[in-house]
Amino acid sequence: MVTLTPTQAAWRIAAAVPDPEVPVLTIEDLGVLRAVEVDGTRVHVDITPTYSGCPAMDTIRDDVVLALTAAGFDEVEVRLVLSPAWTTDWMTDAGKTKLAEYGIAPPSGRAAVSTGPIRVSLSVRCPRCGSLDTREVSHFGSTSCKALFECRACLEPFDHFKVH
Repeated sequence: MVTLTPTQAAWRIAAAVPDPEVPVLTIEDLGVLRAVEVDGTRVHVDITPTYSGCPAMDTIRDDVVLALTAAGFDEVEVRLVLSPAWTTDWMTDAGKTKLAEYGIAPPSGRAAVSTGPIRVSLSVRCPRCGSLDTREVSHFGSTSCKALFECRACLEPFDHFKVH
C-alpha cells in the first residue's frame, strides 16, 4: 500500500476538481492547477486562468476550497497566478483526448516559442467525423479560449480549443 504525503494527497484532491466550462476535464487536465503546498492543516493552491479575466476562476477557486475542506484540511488558500501566462502546452494528453471525445477539437501543435519555426495550422480536424474540410465561423466560440468551426463534410458545428 502506497502512503501519500499530505502534499500529494492535497494535489490529488485539487487535481480532481472539474473545469466548470468543460466538465469532462479536470483542472489538472487543463493545466490550470500549478502548485499545491501543505503546511500542517493549511493548504496553498496556485491556479492559472486560461486567459486573464476567465469567469470560471471564481468557481474553480470555490470548488477547490470545498473539495479540500471536505477532505479535512482546515484552511485553504487558492492563489490566482498570472505569470507565466497559461498555454495550451500545459494541457495533458489525457485532457486533449477527453476534449476530442467530448466533441471539442483539441489544440494542435504547440504555442509559439522565441526560437525555431512557428507552426501554422492549415486545418482543424472535425472531432465528430474526422474530416479536415472545416472552416472557422467565429474566432470566439462558447468561451473566449475556443473558436467556433463548421465541418463541411458532416455539416456539424464544433468548438476548437485555440492554441495559445
